[in-house]
Amino acid sequence: MKQIVFATNNKHKLEEVRAIVGKYFDVLSLSDIGCKEDIPETGCTFEENAVMKAQYVKDKYGYDCFADDSGLEVTALNNEPGVFSARYAGEPSDSLRNIEKLMFNMQGVKERSARFRTCIALLYGHKEYLFEGCIEGNIIDTLRGTNGFGYDPLFVPVGYDITFAEMSSEEKNKISHRALATQKLIDFLTDKIDCEA
Repeated sequence: MKQIVFATNNKHKLEEVRAIVGKYFDVLSLSDIGCKEDIPETGCTFEENAVMKAQYVKDKYGYDCFADDSGLEVTALNNEPGVFSARYAGEPSDSLRNIEKLMFNMQGVKERSARFRTCIALLYGHKEYLFEGCIEGNIIDTLRGTNGFGYDPLFVPVGYDITFAEMSSEEKNKISHRALATQKLIDFLTDKIDCEA
């Protein structure tokens, strides 16, 4: 099976992506290839951050690699937290503090629409490719559910009456922003492999 690196050590992201990609590729994490560095994410967009991470791995370790940057964009907060989703409440990154800050900022706000966005940058061979996934929803004012991670207990996707955190991982992996972007990545890579075979 062909190896490819997913430039992350986030076990939740890794589990989600391996569940989707695992039958096509042996997905290696940063720790699997011995990368212990904290790869900088200093871009102003999800795209810039994803490319930065993938390029770092490709340059230093030589593997074909993909990296994602994802976040929550809340309409009423001018699309905050956006690229700062993981560190919205400051460093070190803390999901509970991030959620508390979001809930505080949304007090009394009637416009509750939001979206989760993922951008995946793939460096395959000598070329760069970008894939995006987006799911619209609304922010609720009380935490619901214990599955998932990050802002999942506050996000209800359009067309559903449960949060991401109330869904099973199988259900979430069919509709999430990361699943949508990853499916585009898989479609592209399987086409590539078929062409190379």
